[in-house]
Amino acid sequence: MSVKLRLQRHGKKGKPFYWLVAADARAKRDGKFLEKVGIYNPNTNPATVELNIDSAVKWLENGAQPTDTARNILSSKGVMLKYHLLGGVRKGALTEEQAEEKFQAWVAEKEGKLQATKEGLAAGLAAEKAKALEAEKEVNAKREADAAAAKAEAEAAAKAEEATAEGEEGASEEAAEA
Repeated sequence: MSVKLRLQRHGKKGKPFYWLVAADARAKRDGKFLEKVGIYNPNTNPATVELNIDSAVKWLENGAQPTDTARNILSSKGVMLKYHLLGGVRKGALTEEQAEEKFQAWVAEKEGKLQATKEGLAAGLAAEKAKALEAEKEVNAKREADAAAAKAEAEAAAKAEEATAEGEEGASEEAAEA
């Protein structure tokens, strides 16, 4: 039986959510699987990936072949590195402690990069909100200035109309006296 590590689609239309599973290569995409290894949610920014690293390494050691996308996900979480390091331990090039130390150093570096990415996204979002707020304030100030100008213009027109009416009344009174 050929085993593959692949994605099994869940979620609704337009909102995919995936399980990373070990399944028989002949099984349907969303069909029977041997073990659920992790989850992958591409809808979040950055994408959410939760893996059982030891289980994934166990399946790789037993000969499971990951699909291209599954390989990218496993690689991004360090499963492929751990598998590689354990191969070095089996050959005698490394001790288990050295391999674990290298893996933990890589994980710490990766977490730092991920945290920096999240902070950058949050800062960009905050800057975008501030820019939108400034634009909105500018539009509101212009709207208030236009309203004040229109009100002043209306008052000036009313005063001019009153002055014209008083002038006409004075003219008609003079014409009546004459």
